[in-house]
Amino acid sequence: MNLPDRIVTDLDFQTCRPVSSGAEKWLYRPIQCLDFGFVYLVDYMGNDEAIVKAARVSYGRGTRKTTEDRGLIRYLRRHMHTTPSEMIEVKFHCKMPIFVARQWIRHRTANVNEYSGRYSEMSNEFYLPDPNVLRKQSRSNRQGRGEELTPEQKARVINLLKEDYGRGYGHYREFLGEEIDLARELARIGLSVANYTEWYWKIDLHNLLHFLALRLDPHAQYEIRVYGEAIAMIVKDAFPIAFEAFEDYTLFGMSLSRLEKEFIRENAWPISESAVQSLILQKFGNKRETEEFMVKLKELRLVI
Repeated sequence: MNLPDRIVTDLDFQTCRPVSSGAEKWLYRPIQCLDFGFVYLVDYMGNDEAIVKAARVSYGRGTRKTTEDRGLIRYLRRHMHTTPSEMIEVKFHCKMPIFVARQWIRHRTANVNEYSGRYSEMSNEFYLPDPNVLRKQSRSNRQGRGEELTPEQKARVINLLKEDYGRGYGHYREFLGEEIDLARELARIGLSVANYTEWYWKIDLHNLLHFLALRLDPHAQYEIRVYGEAIAMIVKDAFPIAFEAFEDYTLFGMSLSRLEKEFIRENAWPISESAVQSLILQKFGNKRETEEFMVKLKELRLVI
């Protein structure tokens, strides 16, 4: 059988799977997250060059220089051509509180195998927040945190959590004891969602970057953001060109709606903050959208 020239060339120069030196250094090196949690890289498939090869399969060998590879990867990210990045896969072993896992699993684009409390006993490990992250409910964001608690309130929260965890796990152990011998799948139901679980999590690079875009956002819950930051450290080293493009165009980039672009074109800049806020509200008619656009204008330094 005669193989196409480009396949023969690839076979000649690639005698093993594509290796990422940045990924290799993170294999089986846990990064601690919160008090009992961790993340580490178990395995991976592909590297930056593999993204390029997946993209170029549609039109032959094409260019081969590293600078051109970088340009292509950045082009793919700018124009959201996602399938080449979907060819790359990474597998992590993660340990986190159950309430973090429930947020995490909302990203339905991965393969997950989780620790089972039906087959095995749950650990006596519960997330105890650092007092510095304890805050009141935000008055402007229903999902966020607001003002600081007093030192007395913080101490009260920590003490009550310790009491709850100790009581709940004590009951769990009693349920499992010989006197009751309750099935493990039922014994666990009284445990707190602060109890730790763990899983293997395998995901392609495109969907992993989407996960990071949401979980590295300053508005993401602190506890899951810690895991996002740990994973980002690994991904940045494993796929440096792809991650750089992700940072430039997605993580630290900015999108503008049709109304926002029209508003910028229609006005002379800079404008005072009070004046522009009134004008935006008149045009958009929505307080939250106005506030979000104001953040963009301040970042662009168009308001004074």
